[in-house]
Amino acid sequence: MQATTPAGLDRREAEIYHRLDPGRLPKHIAIIMDGNGRWARRRHMPRIAGHRAGVAAVRSTVETAARIHIPALTLYAFSEENWKKRPKSEVDFLMRLLSRYLRLEVPTLNANNIRLEYIGRQKELPESVQERMADAREATTKNTGMVLTLALNYSARTEIVDAFRALADAAARNGGLDHLHVDEATIGRHLYTKHLPDPDLVVRTSGEMRLSNFLLWQLAYAEIYVTPTLWPDFRGVHLLEGIAEYQKRERRYGGLNEDHSHHHAAKATRS
Repeated sequence: MQATTPAGLDRREAEIYHRLDPGRLPKHIAIIMDGNGRWARRRHMPRIAGHRAGVAAVRSTVETAARIHIPALTLYAFSEENWKKRPKSEVDFLMRLLSRYLRLEVPTLNANNIRLEYIGRQKELPESVQERMADAREATTKNTGMVLTLALNYSARTEIVDAFRALADAAARNGGLDHLHVDEATIGRHLYTKHLPDPDLVVRTSGEMRLSNFLLWQLAYAEIYVTPTLWPDFRGVHLLEGIAEYQKRERRYGGLNEDHSHHHAAKATRS
């Protein structure tokens, strides 16, 4: 029996969707949006043109993910390293572009029942940007569909440092470090993403083969899908292609696949 096509998918998206198993969609997809600069350079345009073009990719990807009922989508929008390694003029442009996106996209987020969240050291962003972020989050807070998380001024190593600082602070208020109990679950409760499941799938655009300090703790068992498509050219159909590849994978979490386990069990029985 063919799955019903979610409303809003175009023909190409629908074709790929019908090859998917709706019961095995990722619960959380994380995307490293890369390639804006190369996209602009190939067209003999300034880098900021690539960033501007990338907004359409965000819109298409977010809407498609929401339409097929992906519970959580996290986009690596602005790294902590961007502050240090990009020209001030480019950083200022990115902040203006972010503010404009947050102002203009709220109606689209609400129309798709998307709730907006953020991770990263938000208090280091310009105050005007923080205010815009707060307004957009408040405007979507009652939505009950997909959680869209923007990683802004984000660094995975900084996140882990902040988690351990929070653990130490909590211990200091509760009798000192002798009372500190640390395990994976405790650390997880102090990460920026404590409200989210760990990603099942991480997508990297532009063909680069690295995680770039993104969700290093949370991606421990995620499937990695790398596409040569540059971010400004990425659309919902490319997201569906990534999901199709994800569904071909066998997720073992360090264990054996079922056939391998059955083979060894049968061999043991015959012995």
